[in-house]
Amino acid sequence: MLDHGGRLRQAAAQYDIPLADWLDLSTGINPNPWPVPVVPATIWQRLPEPDDGLEAAAAAYYGNPRLLPVAGSQAAIQLLPTLLPRAVVACISPIYNEHPQAWQRAGHKIRYLQNALLPRALAAATPYVLLCNPNNPTADRHPPEVVIDAARQLHKRGGWLIVDEAFVDPTPADSVAALAGSDEAPNLVVLRSFGKFFGLAGARVGFVFAAADLLARMQEAMGPWTVSGPAREAARLALADSSWQAASRLHLQAASRRLAELLAPYGEVKATALFATLQLPQAAELHAHLAGRAILTRRFEQLPLVRVGLPGNEVEWQKLAGALAEWRPA
Repeated sequence: MLDHGGRLRQAAAQYDIPLADWLDLSTGINPNPWPVPVVPATIWQRLPEPDDGLEAAAAAYYGNPRLLPVAGSQAAIQLLPTLLPRAVVACISPIYNEHPQAWQRAGHKIRYLQNALLPRALAAATPYVLLCNPNNPTADRHPPEVVIDAARQLHKRGGWLIVDEAFVDPTPADSVAALAGSDEAPNLVVLRSFGKFFGLAGARVGFVFAAADLLARMQEAMGPWTVSGPAREAARLALADSSWQAASRLHLQAASRRLAELLAPYGEVKATALFATLQLPQAAELHAHLAGRAILTRRFEQLPLVRVGLPGNEVEWQKLAGALAEWRPA
């Protein structure tokens, strides 16, 4: 199993620091989540039903009714490669490492393109192109008009474009989810994560946007009740709460700027609204330094990167600032 952020208990044991003392900045999840209300007891008692309003709320929020709710976008990441013919996949990397593993496990071949722009990926002439936008972990972005043009070019040669938009919610104008599976982009598949922007990763809700036939095959392969009733209800209510969404976007963008400014003296910084990635030769040392002060960040093996999520309050901001000020790189 691949390594991920959020393994706080493991870090607490490794550094012998009590769990309650830690500040977890390793996951890129909104630290101020949507406030989940108490759901009716009947939702816990009945099997989930597809006509409970979740699909309608998601279609309105994402601007696309061609969707399938899944148990977190991770479920779609693992299943999608098994539904498409085996071929070569151009993967713009570094990338969320579950993607290439899933495609390789399904028998596809991966062609890694390091820090590539989409035109270079298209020039690779592979049937599939895969990217995260914004990218995880580097925070690089591909403009939506470039993404749509890439989908058109791939369609001409019978290819598919798969875009993971897990971190795009704070900047919805950057998304291409509304066009996935449409007449304009029938070969475009977009994955969206509910847990990151809404801060509810534990709900395990995500969405796939694609052509109807691909969604039908995915639904058949997943079987019934892939998302629990309480998670569906929480997601339905959160997706409809436009006031909270607008306020959260403003807050996240301001917090992202503050984080980028805080990290800038230590290396090259790129940021999304939910995390900032610091590139520096001493990435492993900085990660260990912060962990020794009960601050968990995301370290990437073989990459000189440290990904840092957003503190949730002023006490947490000061803890991070203080720990950074104490660091003396070798």
